[in-house]
Amino acid sequence: MIIIIGNQKGGAGKSTLTLLLANFLTIAKKCKVTVIDMDYQQSIWQKYEKAKLLENTEPYEVIAAGLDQYPTLFEVFNSSPKEVTLIDLPGKLDDDGLIPVFQSADLVVCPFSYDEFTFESTVLFSVVLGKINPKAKVVFIPNRIKANVKYETQSDVDEQLAHFGFVTVPIPDRIDFQRVNTFGTPLAIYPVIIPVFERIYKDHIHKHTHE
Repeated sequence: MIIIIGNQKGGAGKSTLTLLLANFLTIAKKCKVTVIDMDYQQSIWQKYEKAKLLENTEPYEVIAAGLDQYPTLFEVFNSSPKEVTLIDLPGKLDDDGLIPVFQSADLVVCPFSYDEFTFESTVLFSVVLGKINPKAKVVFIPNRIKANVKYETQSDVDEQLAHFGFVTVPIPDRIDFQRVNTFGTPLAIYPVIIPVFERIYKDHIHKHTHE
């Protein structure tokens, strides 16, 4: 199964969310996971390499790859449909190399926030994705939401995004997200991510990994 984590807007928390989902699937759900880091900053791959230097046991493999390498990589990991491949996308849509990535996705996880600019970028991302791969399921995750802030546009944004996919409950902004790495998630974070990831796993991932 191929899951891409993306949005056109940088700073939406794609890389951290990819790590959180990879850790959840491997540790809590015992799935076999591979992460492909295609983000220009390659922060996940850097964490992975750092963890290897510390001789930590990695629960999954992280591969740093460019968009031009994807067609060949796809042939390799698509031979095991019960395994989960998570792809952290670059934060821009202006590269034709994204087309085969979009076309191959079974599920798209799109983190966003409730400011106007991010919402517009999220809609654009969804429209482009829908034209390239109308069969892909889309899950929108309100991410890094500040608990003490009232978002006047929240209900309107949720209603608009519901035309493209499912909007989960929000993940609040937490300072301990900075401690997430490729060999674990702090226990204190699990209560805020379980409602989101359990729903995604139940609705989309379980059937792929247990067919």
